[in-house]
Amino acid sequence: MLTNIRLQCQQLTNPQFTTPKELVAWMGALQAQNYPMVKWAIGIRLKSGSLSIVEEALQKGDIIRTHVMRPTWHIVVAEDLRWMLKLCYQRIKAANESWCRQVGIQEKEYLKCNREIEKILEGKHLTREEMGIELARLGNIVDQTRLNHYLFRAESEGIICSGADKNKKPTYVLLEERIPPVKDLSKEEALAKLATNYFRSHSPASLQDFTWWSGLLISEAKQAIEAIKPDLHVEKYGSLELYVHESCQNAPSSRAQLHLLPSYDEYLISYKERGTVMDPIHHPKAFNNWGIFYPVILYNGKVVGNWHKKASKNQIKIETTFFEDHPKISEKLINHALEKYKAFFLMP
Repeated sequence: MLTNIRLQCQQLTNPQFTTPKELVAWMGALQAQNYPMVKWAIGIRLKSGSLSIVEEALQKGDIIRTHVMRPTWHIVVAEDLRWMLKLCYQRIKAANESWCRQVGIQEKEYLKCNREIEKILEGKHLTREEMGIELARLGNIVDQTRLNHYLFRAESEGIICSGADKNKKPTYVLLEERIPPVKDLSKEEALAKLATNYFRSHSPASLQDFTWWSGLLISEAKQAIEAIKPDLHVEKYGSLELYVHESCQNAPSSRAQLHLLPSYDEYLISYKERGTVMDPIHHPKAFNNWGIFYPVILYNGKVVGNWHKKASKNQIKIETTFFEDHPKISEKLINHALEKYKAFFLMP
């Protein structure tokens, strides 16, 4: 079944990895608009994940949160960031130019801010708020929208990336101070690596799925798939013909299982076609037309409901709602998923 293979490839069934770095390297990238939620997206895919383990990897810089691909927030391993930025730069730049025309930011402002950001961050890890204060001190116009664009541009230029959290807030740091130099990849090598990362962790998937996830041009996505064609098989699932990476063809039938997936989880957001894993009538309950994705309940590979964390000072409380009545889902299975989520935050 398609869902059995995806559950295995996405490390939701029989996870293979013990460290966040191993997991993120396997996945290629995890979408990361919601910073707390992406930590759970990593933790749920580890053999024994905890918040402390994920945060340690972020503090050390083993994994980096920045804008890359499409472009939007992603978590990637440090060693992959430079070649991914280089591969995606033209599309990121085009998107940024479109946005900045609406705001009225001139190219000379970006160049000035980039130089100042390099000086401001030398030897430092600063929060977004601290960056805004420093840029304003140097005479720049800094409202929330402009600051977003200044920082986004500096990320896309490979000047800054995520640093160590400060008082539980994410920070920025100079990329060259954060990530040691690595061997550069040619465009052909980068395309092949990106395709390998995607299909080994997201199979079965289509050309359209890969193009959506990566933000590549159709011609580039085809070139990337062609580069790893010997590692891919075409399989038919109903009316769909999808690529399956050779490493995940033989996924066994999985036992009944339920997962509390975070918002923007790769299991749902990384595919253009989502009707195979949830009834289209319920799509608005999982994501809206403005690109907002909600936390969802996954039962045997199908999205069947929503969950959210309720405010509580002394304990973690989770509320679940199902799209339809599901009498076959046992309370024991639901409670196991709830306890796994709680353990992630409480485990040392």
